[in-house]
Amino acid sequence: MSVITQKIAEVRALVAAARERGLTVGLVPTMGSLHDGHGALMRRAREETGYVVATIFVNPTQFDRPDDFQKYPRRIEIDLAYCGRLGVDMVFAPDAEEMYPSGEATTSVEVSGISSRLEGEFRPGHFRGVATVVAKLFNIIAADRAYFGEKDAQQMAVIQKMVADLNFPITIVPVPTVREPDGLAMSSRNQRLTPQDRRIAPVLYQALCEAERLIRGGSHSVAAITQAAHDILLRNPAIRIEYLNVVNPATFQPEERVTGQVRIAAAVWLGDVRLIDNILVR
Repeated sequence: MSVITQKIAEVRALVAAARERGLTVGLVPTMGSLHDGHGALMRRAREETGYVVATIFVNPTQFDRPDDFQKYPRRIEIDLAYCGRLGVDMVFAPDAEEMYPSGEATTSVEVSGISSRLEGEFRPGHFRGVATVVAKLFNIIAADRAYFGEKDAQQMAVIQKMVADLNFPITIVPVPTVREPDGLAMSSRNQRLTPQDRRIAPVLYQALCEAERLIRGGSHSVAAITQAAHDILLRNPAIRIEYLNVVNPATFQPEERVTGQVRIAAAVWLGDVRLIDNILVR
């Protein structure tokens, strides 16, 4: 059974005790509503470290729309049981006041450049909120390794850049995207899809796979690659495309031609649910 705490001081004491026992510390930051994608992070941390900490905090500063924050699914008791089954040693589940106390003057961390593209363009302030809360968690927990899913590849790139720039003594461990049998990337937001939209949703992955197929077949034209992927998405009138780009995997700068490793990243809307996905093509 996991130890559960809401207090920063207790987290630090428990981590210090683990280190006194010679254990390395693994961190899995989450916003709860856990699924097998989170489970993959926790299993990897369990395999590679001696003491696993998971965080459950729906971070208000990374939501660009208040309604999205309000609708984000919360099921803390189910999540705590899930962490216990996966062998998580400690769950840190603070409230907003614990993470952002009144009178706080250092209010944000921002990674310029990469944060302004794709997700940053369509969700203003999102990555500022992500970088800020993750920097806080890194300082509170002082883990050796932190585990992030490649489904949120741009988020992971922002965090990797922040770690390098601010000299955090932590290793960021990417974990491959976990998918449903029909290819849909696992996400807490999937449960908000209507049954009809859930049947349509896998087309996002199909479009990315078509782009990947063209690249592996020798196509260098980003325009042709993205047009083919768009065509697949546009066969479904219910889908609204926000972006679909071929980008540099480190900077997320759009590529004009495919000459090396690239990431194909996309965001679409189905009803009032926004889905993101990506594929790394080596």
